[in-house]
Amino acid sequence: MYCPKHPQESLLEGELTAGLKANCCPICEGAWLEPAAYGAWQGQQQTVAVEDLTVPISRRLNREISVFDSRAGLCPDCGLYLVRQRLTLENGGFFVERCPGCKGIWCDGGEWETLNELGLSAAIPYLFTENWQSHSRQVERQTREKQATAEKLGQELAQKVFELASLLEDHPNGDFGVAYLMRRFEQ
Repeated sequence: MYCPKHPQESLLEGELTAGLKANCCPICEGAWLEPAAYGAWQGQQQTVAVEDLTVPISRRLNREISVFDSRAGLCPDCGLYLVRQRLTLENGGFFVERCPGCKGIWCDGGEWETLNELGLSAAIPYLFTENWQSHSRQVERQTREKQATAEKLGQELAQKVFELASLLEDHPNGDFGVAYLMRRFEQ
């Protein structure tokens, strides 16, 4: 079995975390998680509600991204190209990779630790669903919209706008407040 990022390098048996066997590359420190091993480990982990599996774009990546993260890889088991799912964070992001055939998972060096910090290590298959991808795009769009608003209005006024928007959203007649504000700006 060879490394997806270094096709000439054999993967060595190891343990990524307690109870999770992995095949690791001695060159790039990446880890291949076979579906059966990951599934068995995943089944022993505490279940997290899907709606709690979010990565706020404002979270910072606490380690360097592997220089091999941008490199495409082939599945060490079945040879298919690994499918990539991007996790976007404030100061960058990284790709988690998974085989579309056998469902094995590749983590470049340091990515497993980041997934643990984000509370996503036991939910990697969910990252490849349309629900996750749609939700991630929505969170990213909202975060960028808030950042742009703060840049234009200043942080203090932007915070008041966000608070007012939240109050109006939660109020049964909040649309009247929005209509009032719109009329004020039309004049």
